[in-house]
This record gives sequence, C-alpha cells and structure tokens, in this order.
Amino acid sequence: MSNADTSLAVATPRAWPAGSRRIGRGLALLVRRPAMAIGAVLLLALAVVALFGPTLRAGDPWDMAGSPTLWPFEDAAFPLGTDLMGRDIATGLISGARVSLLIGLVSSALSAVLGVAVGALGGFYRGGVDAVLGRVTEVFQTVPKFVLAVVLVALFKPSIATEVIAIAIVSWPATARLVRAEFMRLREREFVLAAETMGMSDWRLILTQILPNALPPVVVVSTLTVANAIQTEAALSFLGLGDPNVMSWGTIIGGGRDQVVDAWFICALPGAAIVIAVLAFNLLGEGLSDAVNPHLKQRAAP
Repeated sequence: MSNADTSLAVATPRAWPAGSRRIGRGLALLVRRPAMAIGAVLLLALAVVALFGPTLRAGDPWDMAGSPTLWPFEDAAFPLGTDLMGRDIATGLISGARVSLLIGLVSSALSAVLGVAVGALGGFYRGGVDAVLGRVTEVFQTVPKFVLAVVLVALFKPSIATEVIAIAIVSWPATARLVRAEFMRLREREFVLAAETMGMSDWRLILTQILPNALPPVVVVSTLTVANAIQTEAALSFLGLGDPNVMSWGTIIGGGRDQVVDAWFICALPGAAIVIAVLAFNLLGEGLSDAVNPHLKQRAAP
C-alpha cells in the first residue's frame, strides 16, 4: 500500500455502530429533559427492586416473622418495621413492586393492542365501521373506569389475570380515539395514496404504511396508562379485590388502615411507593410527549 493510501486509511473516520448511536441519542434526550431523566431513574430503581429484591431479602411476605407493629429501624432485622400481624414490611414492599409493575405493564400492553386495533379499523375504513366502533368506544367511556373494574373483578375470582384483563378493558378507549385520529390524518397522505395506487392490500397499508407513523403517540399514552393501572391495582387490593395469594402495596395499606394513627408508617411506606411509581411513569410520559410533539411545548410557552 502506498503512502497516499495509508494516509487516506488513517484519515477516514470510523463509523459508530447503530446501537451506539441510538444509546447516544437516548442519553442526549435525557440530558435535555431533566424531568424525563428523573422519571427514568425512578423507574430504573423500581425495576432493580422488583428484579433483585427477592434475592437480597428472601422470604415470604405473608410470614409472621417478628413482633407486631415494629417501627422502622426499631429492630435491625426489620429495617422498615412490621405490620399488625408481624409481617416484614420491606419484604411486602418488594413483592408489591413486582406485582404493580407486572400488572401495570401487561395491562397497558393489552390495552394498547385493543385500542390500536379498534382505532386503526375505525380510522382507516371510516363510514359505517367507524360509526359502530365509535359508539362502542363511547359506551365504555361513559362508565366510570374504576367502577367498571370493580364490577369485572368482583364477577370473577380475584387474581392477577382478572385484574390485568379488567384494567385493560377500562383503559383502551383513550388509545383507540388517539389512533383513530392519527389514522384519519395519515389516511390521505401522499405515501399512503401512492401505496394504494400500487395495489397494496388494506392490511399491508395499515401494518406497514400507517401504523408505524401512528405509534409514537401511542407509546406516550401507554406510559401514562401504566401509571393509572398501578393506581387501579392498588385500589382494588385495598378493597380486598386483589389476588389473595400475592402481597401488593394496596394490600399492605388495607391491612394497616385500622392503625393509621398509632402506626401510620404501615400505610405511609406503601403509599410512598405508589406515589414514586406513578410519578416515574408520569414524568417519563411527559418527557416522551415533549420529544414526540416539541411544537406543543413551544405553543404553550408565553
């Protein structure tokens, strides 16, 4: 190889892998939006607790492991105290993190799938299909979400699966209306009309042309749906409609409500966990919304 070739090879910049570029863009997005970064950190902390908590603090959250109503740091074996039955609150909070994230994420995913399907069909075909699906959506929106969730869970045996299905059923209308609006906006765009002219089938148009461009707002709504699902699950467990075989944050609050004055920490600790989880997903959702629709923030600014 000649000297010119060698110098050219040395001077040629080395391209970064696509994965590294995506990570760099993600970190830059978090730096530009501190609220989103805070939400991501809180969510990461919850995920670490849910995944590795049982390893660091093994034990059954239902076991009566100590004296009743031990205050936090009163006994080194129970750093967050015990409840009225002598159950370790720290172990219960770890179990609650796993339950809340599981139900929140799975129910949000099911809600997104159902909402996308209904909204896509109504927004693409319009006419009679849109009218029928729109009436169905309005029916679900007129019924209070939590009341409907309580009725659905009470009709069947309370379990994690029942809670997931009930929360998904009451959460999909918002996603459906959003997707319908996006499909109606994109339906007449040039790239869709060109693909239709080329003979592309309806399903290929929906799945390959319109849906990928309509998904970013759905991701934003889904993060907020997770926050609402966590609150709904906690409320159901507080009322005794949660899975009796798992310990959730709402279960701990429900068990300590009779001693809310004398042993307020029993309700305060899982309540704080719920606030942190909901805040994490809300901050993350707001950051994603600003990233997807930056012009909204500019118009809202004075």
